[in-house]
Amino acid sequence: MDMEDMQTATTLFAVSFRQRDEIEEILASTGAGAGWRAAVFGDAEAIGSRFLASHAAVALIDARGALDEGLAAVRALGAPVATNGAALLVLVSRGDVEAIREFFDAGATQFLVSPASEGELVQALRFAGRHAARASGGTIDRRGIPGASRYDRETGEARRWIVGRIAEDRPVAVVLVALSRLDIVNAAHGRPAVDGLIEAAVRRTETVAREAIGVEAMVARLGGSEFVLVIEASGAAVTAAITALDAALARPFTVAYARAVLGCRFGVAQRQPGDDAAALLRRASEALAEAKASDGSVLHVALPDGVAPIDALAIDLHHAIERDEIELRWQPQIEVASGKITGVEALARWSHRTLGPLGADTLFDAADRADLGIALSDHIQRLVLARAVAWPEALGTLRVSLNLTAADITRPGFAALFLARVDESGFPRGRLTVEITETGLIEDLASASALLAELRGAGCRVAIDDFGTGYSSLAYLKSLPLDYVKIDKSLVRDIDGGARDRVVVAGAITMARSLGMVVVAEGVETPAQLELLAAAGCSLYQGFLVSEAVTEPALLELMMRE
Repeated sequence: MDMEDMQTATTLFAVSFRQRDEIEEILASTGAGAGWRAAVFGDAEAIGSRFLASHAAVALIDARGALDEGLAAVRALGAPVATNGAALLVLVSRGDVEAIREFFDAGATQFLVSPASEGELVQALRFAGRHAARASGGTIDRRGIPGASRYDRETGEARRWIVGRIAEDRPVAVVLVALSRLDIVNAAHGRPAVDGLIEAAVRRTETVAREAIGVEAMVARLGGSEFVLVIEASGAAVTAAITALDAALARPFTVAYARAVLGCRFGVAQRQPGDDAAALLRRASEALAEAKASDGSVLHVALPDGVAPIDALAIDLHHAIERDEIELRWQPQIEVASGKITGVEALARWSHRTLGPLGADTLFDAADRADLGIALSDHIQRLVLARAVAWPEALGTLRVSLNLTAADITRPGFAALFLARVDESGFPRGRLTVEITETGLIEDLASASALLAELRGAGCRVAIDDFGTGYSSLAYLKSLPLDYVKIDKSLVRDIDGGARDRVVVAGAITMARSLGMVVVAEGVETPAQLELLAAAGCSLYQGFLVSEAVTEPALLELMMRE
């Protein structure tokens, strides 16, 4: 059967790994060919997209003698089945009954234990068909064969909602939610309690949609333990919606006078040019499958280019701090005259569970999008101080540079808060330098100057970072109480490019030195750059010429070499 035939003719999607001929024979003998029109595959390659393309109302996974392959297939089909309002029937051998819980968690809706008669298989298929009809709001005929799936019906509430918004060229986002840990509730209280818990989660989601999001939204039950929230929003509004929903579903539920805490996974797709309702739902379904298959990430966002957007990262960031995913690297600062490491700049890195290491720019962009900039800055400050105060003796003389954000500077009473934090940590103020980026300074230069003067008067040192990248560099040198000026790497990179470049860098260094400031060069990569910087009067430098930003053990190794 080719793909075109599948799209119009298939109502049963079957996968059998080791007994394909047998399952085809059984389906034929049970009358499947007369009403169920089956497409049988012998592998799980692209199984999710194949199922969606088939528009089948029932999926049958033959896991007899192939538990691992069967479980992988169910995991791949769980989200598409739920989104499609379909059913997922799994055949298992009698000795594999213990695996049923795993299959259920992965998205299976019905089971049949083999050996079973042809009549029992027919009955199981009919039950699956009825489940699909209930989940999708469709109909079944007298043989138990379901009607068209959710993707085929223009009357489906969620689909109609999406179609209407797309027709009016409005933004649309689909958030698919899969609940987990329901097996614990089932074991303790039975299936009715599970159903009640799912309904409670749906009602809680409706409350979020009505009260917390502030945009047009609707919620629809898809069947099984999954439901959909569709919202008329894009970008940051989607982030806010998922953040609110995640917080709501994380609160305990009451089941039979007991408390139950559910887990959940999210699959998100935002409308892209050319999307219709089916494409949008399909991409959200595939994203949910990715999230369910992940060991760490509870959220997966579908994008045409496959790159997680800053909105998705903003949502993940809500959990990153509690999971200890924010890590530190230490950029050595070297004295030009002696070649010795005299200090380090503390740099934050996000060790994302699925995307790997992410730099500070991405980290703070996500924090700003999630309105977590201050919380993240506070966390990093505490982390830097706690790590530095616990250093071994070999690192005990190093000066530590800590970055402050523009949001920190605008906070009322920040100086007192910060100094109290430093003192509580036990790290000496005299070894601490606070850095503020030139581009991060606020328009009220007088207020910024007063804050930095307070920190400086309390024993800290003050540096301006990325000097030379903004439009008010000279005003900053004149107005701010600075100890250090850090020449931006873009100027350092060009210092050996030509006479004009050397004059600009030398002029900046001369001005800073004339005002009694120590000059630090950033991004030094070659001996030629260092030689020219030394000739111009630069005192300290950092960059790949000596070392990239390193972990604490690597920093200790660098110091021991000296």
